[in-house]
Amino acid sequence: MSEGNDAPIRTDDVEGTPRPLLERWGIPYALRWGFVAVLVFMIGDGVETSFLSAFLADPAGGGLSGSQASFATVTLYGVAALVASWFSGTLSAIWGPRRVMWLGAAIWVVFELVFLFVAVPAQNAPLIITSYAVRGLAYPLFAFSFLVWIQTIAPARMRGSAAGWFWFAFTGGLPTLGAALAALCVGPLGISQYSTLVISLVLVVVGAAIGCFAVTEAHGLRPIADETVAHPRSPRRLLEGIDILWRDKRTVAGFFVRLVNTAPQYGFFAMFPFVFGPDTPGGGFLTTAQVAVLSTVAYAANIGANLFFGVFGDRFGWRRTVTVFGCLGCAVATPLWYFGAIASQDFLLTAILGAVYGIVLAGFVPLSALMPSMVAPKDKGAALAILNTGAGGAALLGPLTVTALYPLTGGGGVAVAYCLMYLVVAGISLLIRSDVDPGVARRLPAAPRTQAA
Repeated sequence: MSEGNDAPIRTDDVEGTPRPLLERWGIPYALRWGFVAVLVFMIGDGVETSFLSAFLADPAGGGLSGSQASFATVTLYGVAALVASWFSGTLSAIWGPRRVMWLGAAIWVVFELVFLFVAVPAQNAPLIITSYAVRGLAYPLFAFSFLVWIQTIAPARMRGSAAGWFWFAFTGGLPTLGAALAALCVGPLGISQYSTLVISLVLVVVGAAIGCFAVTEAHGLRPIADETVAHPRSPRRLLEGIDILWRDKRTVAGFFVRLVNTAPQYGFFAMFPFVFGPDTPGGGFLTTAQVAVLSTVAYAANIGANLFFGVFGDRFGWRRTVTVFGCLGCAVATPLWYFGAIASQDFLLTAILGAVYGIVLAGFVPLSALMPSMVAPKDKGAALAILNTGAGGAALLGPLTVTALYPLTGGGGVAVAYCLMYLVVAGISLLIRSDVDPGVARRLPAAPRTQAA
C-alpha cells in the first residue's frame, strides 16, 4: 500500500490563492458549521455526566438500584459507545459521513424521548437500561463521523489544525460546558434534574439540526473511496475495517497509541475521589468539591492545548508531536501529578500538575490527522474506525487498570503503570509513518525543477 496515495480532495487549495480567514485558522471553510454542531451536540450530551447515575438511583427519579444505575450508565453505555466508535468510520466509508451523522442524531433523539418520557416516568428498569444503552451508540456516530469528514476533505497542510479544532469542540462540550451547564441548572437556577435532562435534549436537537442540514459539503454524501474500488457502497467494505489490521500493521500501532492516550485520564478521575477525597481512609487532603475542580482544570487546560498542538503538529510533524509531547510528555506528567499531590498535600499544586497533564495530553491530537493520511483513500474510514475504537476502549482500560491494580499496589502502582503504558506506546508510535506527515515531507528531497524552453 502506498503511503503517498493521499492527494487532497479539495480543488480550491491552490498555492497563492487567498483563503478564507477560518481556513487560515485551520478550519475547513465548507465544514465550519459542523464544528459548531459538534460543540452544541456534545454540550447537550455532556449535561448528564455529573448527576445521571445518582438521578437514576433516586427513588424519585429512575428508581433503579445503585448497581442497575451503574450498569446502565457505565458498562452498557460504554460498550455501545465502543461499538459505535468503530462503525463511525466503517459506515462513513460506504455511506458517506453525513448520512452517519444523521443516523447518530436520530438514535440519540428517538431513544432519549423513550428514556425521558416513557421509561423514567414509569420507572421501568428494563426500558430505562435498554433505551439509555442504545442511545450510547449515538454520539460516536455523530461526532466521529464528522472527524472522518474533516480528514477526508482537509488539505494535508491543515489536517492537524483541523483535528485540533474538532477536539476543541468535542471536549469543550463533553464534559466541560455540559457539566458546567448542569451545575448552573441544578445549582443557582434551581432547575430539577429531570428538567435539566430535557434541556440537554433540546441542545442535542439544535446541534443535530445544524450538523445534519447546515453542513452541505458534497463529499459528505459520498463513499470514502477512489477509482480502484468497484463497489464503494457494498456492505462487504465493512470487512475492510477489520482486515486492514493485517493489511497495514501501522493501524494496529495507531490503535494501541489511541487506546493508551486518554486511559489514565479516565482512570485518575475514577481513582482520585477515594485517594485524595474525604472518603480516603483516614481522610484525604481534598474536599469533594476540590476533587471535582481537578477534572475541570485538567479539561480546561486540555481544550486550549488541543488547538495549539493541532497547529504545532502541522509544522513540527504529526508523528513527532505525538511521540515527544503526547507519549513522553504524559509519561512524565502522569506520575508527577499523582506523587506531587501526595507529597505536597496541597490543592493548588495538585491543580497545576493536573493542568500540565491536560496540556501534554493534547500532544496526541495530530494522531487524528496521521492515521488516515498513512493509508490509501479507500481505507481512510477504516483507519479512523480503528482510531475511534481505541478512543472508546480508553474509557474502559483506564478504570479497569484502577480496579485491577489499586487493591494490590495502591494509587502509586496505578500511576507507575500508566507511566509505563505511555513509554510503551512511545516506542510503538515510531511505527506510524506517512509521507504526507509534515515532519517527514520536509525531509524528502524536492522534485527537480523543469527548465523552461
